[in-house]
Amino acid sequence: MKKADIFEFYRRLAEADPSPETELAWTNPYTLLVAVALSAQATDVGVNKATRRLFADVDTPAAMLALGEAALKAHIKTIGLFNTKAKNVIAAANMLVEEHSGVVPEDRAALEALPGVGRKTANVVLNVAFGHPTIAVDTHIFRVANRTGLAPGKDVRIVEDKLVKATPQPFLVHAHHWLILHGRYVCKARRPECWRCPVADLCRYRPKTPAPADAATETVARALSPSE
Repeated sequence: MKKADIFEFYRRLAEADPSPETELAWTNPYTLLVAVALSAQATDVGVNKATRRLFADVDTPAAMLALGEAALKAHIKTIGLFNTKAKNVIAAANMLVEEHSGVVPEDRAALEALPGVGRKTANVVLNVAFGHPTIAVDTHIFRVANRTGLAPGKDVRIVEDKLVKATPQPFLVHAHHWLILHGRYVCKARRPECWRCPVADLCRYRPKTPAPADAATETVARALSPSE
């Protein structure tokens, strides 16, 4: 995709959603860290349901250690891989208390040293909690980057590096959110909704997915109905 097209791609996404935010519920950098770690192979909706009561009482590493692994499992048992995730959350809380005085570090290496925290989780925390211009490549972003031609690559790190390099500076901080939301709600895996995509003409995906009959009928009916 050409530089001018990339700029226009982001400009349109920004115009549609000027201040995008993560759909994970969080109250401070620590709860964000936990929520993102729990979201691996799980939906944001599912994580939010599980953490609603948890974060009401537990919002620091010390409080998490006081809660304990067994009680944490009871809170997150509806989330996939909850046993392993609970173990990692407790281990990470212990490391945060012992090595960082209970404060989530604003540093990639320190974040990735925590149990259960990989590059993607670190990128989300750095971006959302601290405003760093990082892009966490999940399945949605990987798909959008490859399908549209924005930043094609065979693995997530290649795509991440290409996105960071190609994304114009004014859009870097929010790029992660625009791309993930676009992939989640418009550029879907099985059937991308090209008929309502704001960047369809810039995208290299062929053939474009036509609107279903009911959507087309609704559009025509709306156009023919008298204005209120």
